[in-house]
This record gives sequence, C-alpha cells and structure tokens, in this order.
Amino acid sequence: MIADRFETFLFDLDGVIYLGDEALPHAVDGVNRLYEQKKQIRFLTNDPRPTREAVASRLRELGIRADEEEIVTAAWAASAHLRREGVATAAAVGSEGLRTELRQQGITVTNESPNAVVVGADEQTTYADIRRATRHIDQGAQFIGTNPDGSFPTPDGPAPGAGAIVRAVETATGTSPTVVGKPEPLMFEVALEGISLDQDAVVIGDNPATDILGAHRAGLTGILVANEAPVAASARDFTHPDAVIRSLAELFSQTVTPWDNPQYSWPEDIRPGVGAVVLNESGEVLLVKRADREQWALPTGTVERGEPVEEAISREVQEETGLQITADRLTGVYSHPHQQVFSYPSGETVHFVTNCFSCSIDGGTLEADHDEALEVGFFDTDRLPSQILPMHPQWIADAVEGSTVMIA
Repeated sequence: MIADRFETFLFDLDGVIYLGDEALPHAVDGVNRLYEQKKQIRFLTNDPRPTREAVASRLRELGIRADEEEIVTAAWAASAHLRREGVATAAAVGSEGLRTELRQQGITVTNESPNAVVVGADEQTTYADIRRATRHIDQGAQFIGTNPDGSFPTPDGPAPGAGAIVRAVETATGTSPTVVGKPEPLMFEVALEGISLDQDAVVIGDNPATDILGAHRAGLTGILVANEAPVAASARDFTHPDAVIRSLAELFSQTVTPWDNPQYSWPEDIRPGVGAVVLNESGEVLLVKRADREQWALPTGTVERGEPVEEAISREVQEETGLQITADRLTGVYSHPHQQVFSYPSGETVHFVTNCFSCSIDGGTLEADHDEALEVGFFDTDRLPSQILPMHPQWIADAVEGSTVMIA
C-alpha cells in the first residue's frame, strides 16, 4: 500500500487536507493514521501570506496534531533558502507573515541597501512596493520570488497572486528571479532538510501543474487527489501523476509505482534548432569547440522568429566559423529528451527539436568567432575528438552514410 511504501509524506493543503474552512472527507483520519505509524509528515503551501504557526493552528483546529516545524509555506521556504545562502538583510514585498518568517531565520528586514528582495504578495501590495523592489534589484540585491502562482481563487473570482507581482518586477528589472514555491524543486529540498535521505518521500497534491510537476522535478513520486486521472499530452509528461486517489483513505488501500527519475531536467521551453554537417573536399567534417561546454560539436543553433530553417543554418555556420554554406539535404530530425534537453548555467532548461542538414561550402574564411566557438576545424569522420557532444557522432554518421532522413 502507498502508506507502507513511503516513510515521508509531503501534503499540499488546499484541495487535499481542506477546502475553504472545512476538512475534506477522510483527510483528518488519514493524516492522523500516518502519525500513528510514525511517518514523517510535512504540509506544503504556496500561500506566502501566513506564518507557519498560523497554518499549524488551523490544522489543529481541524483535528490534525501538526507542529509548526512540519509546516512549509512559500514565505518560510524563501526565508530558509536565504538563511542557507548566508544572506543577512532583505527587503520584503508582501505580508507581515513573510516579514515574520524572515526575522525568525535571523534575517534583518530593511529597505536600506538589502542583500536580497523577497517578492510575495498580499491584499495590500501596491505599485509603490513593485517600484521599491525594482529599485533594490537594480542596485544589486538578489531577486527571490516566493511562488509562481499568477492568481488565487476568491468568492468574487480570481485575484492576482504573488506570481503576478513577481512577473511585474521581473519585467521592470529584466532580471529573472529565484522562485522558491511549487513547482520549483527548491521548496521540496527545503521541506526535506533534516530528513534522512534513505527515507523515501512522496508528494500528495491536487494540482498536476504544481504538486505533481514539482514532485517529479525534485525526483519524488507524485500522487494526485482527484476523481479521475488527467489526460497527459505525452507519456513523458512530468505533470502526469504516478497514482490517482479520491481521498486520503486510499493511501491505505491503493498501490503506486514510484517515480522513475529520468536523466534530464523538465524543460521550461521547446525550441526549433538546426545543425550542420559540413564536409570539405577531403570528406572531413567541420566541428566547433563550444564556449558554453568546452566540447567539440557540429555547428548548431536556434531558428529565430520569422526565419526559414535554411537561412538559420547558413547564419549559424557563418557566425560561428566564418564559412558560407548551402544546406543541400535534410539528414535527420532529432528530439529525444535524453539527448535534446539542455540545462544552461543561467538555470534555463530547453528542449530542442533539431533539423540537421548535410551542407556544402560556398566560400568564406575559416575562423572561430571566440564568442560561441573557441576553436574550429575539420576532422576525419573516423577519428573524431574524444571530447565531442555524445549524440553528434551519430548525426555525422546519419549524414555521411544514409539517404533516408533519420528521426530520433
């Protein structure tokens, strides 16, 4: 059973434990039964407004014997992250609860040259708060967002959430924040701090886009509380739950196949790419030593908006190597995530669908641009450098040996 398979349970709150002011059926009994079995329990919420003590008090009123230390709010997680990073001072946009959590982590809340700005939101957040955060970030403060939720439900309809304020500051500053709340892995890492790594953990949530995606990005099994399973766009979709239960009572009657963590990160974006297999008169292949990875590779790049693929491949080769080429033949379309998902030092993760062409040289002078390419040169296709991107030897072989377009 699910309850027997795991030692640590990370519960979302709204939609799993309660709905509005009422506990959901079997929620209180289910959680307390896990307590009786000596399970480790954490309660996670993206709401950046309350303190941990306020959330624990609410759970106790419902009949769940929760302690403050078991509560993980977006505000507390952001504060704990700053404490782990050694940040001493921070400005806050949001509730008094956010300021309280910062102070309890030993962080001084100030608007005088803070080391960081933590952007959340409450009903009193104003344009002046957004301007204040923008000024601090422009002056060098770290930019922390409590959570990415653009809105939250109210009886009168959706209201702007912290994510809306975070994005406003991001747009104003041109700076990407470190976001803590679900579905970012950081919230789960903070929640599991102090829990033994050999105690398997599971996430129980009601939102595939935050709870389940966040669980899988953190390498954890994700179980959805819902009346029926959502339809996934792809078998590899990280938002697809490992199991679906209708209530917490089914933790003690249903089974689950734990998440098998793939060897790639979940991409925030998918982009069309191009790759060039350029051969000289001796049949040698053109390679560049990439500045971002310091590995040899075929010339590759991204198709820009409004740009035909043929122009994209010509532009990329000329920018990186100085050669003018013609794309003669499509030799492969490569999209498998194990090879085509890339994570960059900035934190951005992209899934590329790369169209690879066999190309001929028209002119130009071979020279590395020293921006994207540190070195350029031609290599015997049977004696490629050892430090080459692992998928590119196959791309070269597909272009040299076959007349059929490869799809992988």
